[in-house]
Amino acid sequence: MRTLRSGSLGLLLAGVALGAGCGGAGGVDVDNPLADPTDGPPAGNPDGTCPIPAEAAPEDTSTPDHVVGDGTPESCTGAAFVAAVAQGGVITFDCGPDPLTISVDETAKIFNDTGPRIVIDGGGKIALDGRGRTRILYMNTCDQAQHWTTDHCQNQDHPQLTVQNLTFVNGNSTGLTDEGGGGGAIFVRGGRFKIVNSRFFSNQCEPTGQDLGGASVRTLSQYQPAGASEPLPVYVTNATFGGDPTLGNTCSNGGGLSSIGVSHTVINSLFSDNHAVGTGANPARDGTPGGGSGAGIYNDGNTFTLRLCGVAMHDNDANEGGGAIFFVSNDRTGHLIIEDSVLRANPSRGFETDGYPGIFVLAAEPPQVTGSTIE
Repeated sequence: MRTLRSGSLGLLLAGVALGAGCGGAGGVDVDNPLADPTDGPPAGNPDGTCPIPAEAAPEDTSTPDHVVGDGTPESCTGAAFVAAVAQGGVITFDCGPDPLTISVDETAKIFNDTGPRIVIDGGGKIALDGRGRTRILYMNTCDQAQHWTTDHCQNQDHPQLTVQNLTFVNGNSTGLTDEGGGGGAIFVRGGRFKIVNSRFFSNQCEPTGQDLGGASVRTLSQYQPAGASEPLPVYVTNATFGGDPTLGNTCSNGGGLSSIGVSHTVINSLFSDNHAVGTGANPARDGTPGGGSGAGIYNDGNTFTLRLCGVAMHDNDANEGGGAIFFVSNDRTGHLIIEDSVLRANPSRGFETDGYPGIFVLAAEPPQVTGSTIE
């Protein structure tokens, strides 16, 4: 019988370590696995019918501040994308009538004084491809190189970043140690962040290690207004993470979403075929590098909430805990809420919470489940 106890930022699993799964590509140069960048699973869960609050809806980009391209595919380069992101504001693409994959050889970095509102909208035709070598997008309010804008960078209300109608593919943050690593496609610390109508395929981060994670997205330090009990949530609306056995996202922890101390509201979205491939859990068992939890979603911290509504999660797998969801509120003040969702066939090869297949949770109370299937 395995014994669990909480740790400073997670848990210790006492028992026999399982074999590690396959790791990241380690910098192998790869192309978009989709012949047509609009092929593959669509954005979102087609069976999700939850209402979308105004703050989680798409942003208006009818009058962009910056446009990548001049109407031809040749003008839509990775360098042009990076330059547009550095200028901030509302960013769209004009790359001709056909879908296009843009190879990103240098991480696009947001400057914190170019907002407050920053929107990147691919119009449903653009795939941003890290080629298995590059993290695609980075925002960090506490990175001096990206310009400090307040004296409390860990808790400020800007920039307010939205990515929408985009595909992020082959992002890779392996070897990056900023803020503990992770965020193969997108890394965000500070401000506000929202994902709308977007897809995440074949992204990766470090294959081993405790706490680091987010093959697709790593989020830290979201804005918490004065008097609020927890940070304002990251909204994830109509998004797909994986969606096909050939397109899954892979990291030590959190193939889809990973965070510490960040609340999320995930609406009408799909997580499938994602992998948490680390071994040793968190804190790492003796003789192991740690990791292997939360193949779909990995959340850690104290007071925060994960709310799923209209979400499908299937065929995600974790070497350790939480094939679908790993949720640990260290001081037991957090909340896991699952509404009108289906979680099925998400193996946790090490441990999970009794009665909740695919989930490991330590929170203020058991998961609050309504209108949902978990099996």
